[in-house]
Amino acid sequence: MATKRLPVDWPLVIIALLLSMYGISIVYSAGQTDIPTAVGRLWKTQLVWFCLAVAACYAVTRCTVRLLDWLTWPAYWVSIAMLILLIFIGKGAGTAASTKSWLAIGGFRIGQPSELAKITVVLALAKVLSTFKEPPKSLLELWKPGLVVGVPWVLIMLQPDLGTGIVFVGFAFAMLFWSGVSWPLLVLVASPVVSLILAFNVQVWGAWFLLLIALVLWYKPYLYEGIFLACTNVLFGVLAPIIWDKLAPYQQKRLLVFLNPDIDRRAAGYHVLQSQIAIGSGGLFGKGYTQGPQKRLAFLPAQHTDFIFAVVGEELGFIGVLLAFTLFLLLFLRVTKIAERANDSYSSLVAFGLLASWFVHVLVNVGMTLNLMPITGIPLPFFSYGGSFMLASWLAVGILIRIAAEGRGGRTGPFAI
Repeated sequence: MATKRLPVDWPLVIIALLLSMYGISIVYSAGQTDIPTAVGRLWKTQLVWFCLAVAACYAVTRCTVRLLDWLTWPAYWVSIAMLILLIFIGKGAGTAASTKSWLAIGGFRIGQPSELAKITVVLALAKVLSTFKEPPKSLLELWKPGLVVGVPWVLIMLQPDLGTGIVFVGFAFAMLFWSGVSWPLLVLVASPVVSLILAFNVQVWGAWFLLLIALVLWYKPYLYEGIFLACTNVLFGVLAPIIWDKLAPYQQKRLLVFLNPDIDRRAAGYHVLQSQIAIGSGGLFGKGYTQGPQKRLAFLPAQHTDFIFAVVGEELGFIGVLLAFTLFLLLFLRVTKIAERANDSYSSLVAFGLLASWFVHVLVNVGMTLNLMPITGIPLPFFSYGGSFMLASWLAVGILIRIAAEGRGGRTGPFAI
């Protein structure tokens, strides 16, 4: 008896393949320095991880969406257990040597559980939000989604891994928006964090607090919710200076460098200044593949991981950057279409959550290389060296292929969605 072939969303697959091949070629270039280092051999490891990731992607496509739905909670709790384990036996690596982000056995690092957690938390949050008959309209209704994201977020921040924490917050808000939560409620949910950030300037925080009160009066939440929001924002405003004093000197300097890299050009500001020099020197066509001076002289730090985008800018110039952005834009548009044509709310939310995770990675990674965002140590999807992230990215592709195959229009041809 012949088995039914799975309709493959070839545009999605082709875009992901092009991004991966582009990324591996840049990892290879990042290792071509005037003084040979171990980085020069990492492109081979990345290629092996790519092959394993594609195989894992194929395996995931054999799982129906119904099976993924059934596996959501077991996978979520496994990822929680692994994150708890990291607190006790986690190891650091590279520029994140002071964190506990890596799971290691016998001194050999086998991966970052937080990369798996990004996918499992998206699945779990989609599971919870899909149970709502109507979009949440109050803070109280958001307690369950908040708990699903909040528990792993706290565990990740204990490592501490600010970059991954930002990703969790980003896709959580995106999925709430996609589920139908109104923008005023989203602003109210985010308001304590905004107060924490703006409290370093009393005048700015005061203006924000007045706007918040106006929004509360306009949106008209329950009385106890309005009081809770006001008190929480005041509390976070008061805690901001205390939290600042509790930060380690290098953490304070990293934030200050974001505002002005010149205050510490030789240490905390070195990374972003070298990145800006590399990208700015690329011009229209770049210095040539493998020929970037900043990279070859090893002036550019973490050039195969967090700052790999600077290698693209230096060696391939505006054209290379434009090509990368075009591929990412095509990926985002394709996944958005898959989310729109999904058969059910769970599938749609999963697709949009995975898209949001990639988008936050691209936004923050590119932003920090240009000093538009603080340096948080977050990789660029399909580009940055790292087996765990490559594997997680292609697992996400596999899930999206399955959702597209079962979605409306998915069975009438690979370009029909």
